[in-house]
Amino acid sequence: MLVRVDKEADAIDLELSNEPIESSEEVSDGVIFDYTTDGWLVGVEILPASQKSHADALKHINVAA
Repeated sequence: MLVRVDKEADAIDLELSNEPIESSEEVSDGVIFDYTTDGWLVGVEILPASQKSHADALKHINVAA
């Protein structure tokens, strides 16, 4: 799993797999699930991240290189 934090876009992106994304669905306000052609969940995006988590939480996310 890969976690990306984009402070400029105020987004957190959780990449669960490196399989290609076929479709995306906003399952809740600002929470987007990404799926493969077979319907497998491969990613989650959270927007705006600063409003959906405690401010200190974003500072302590370990980001993979």
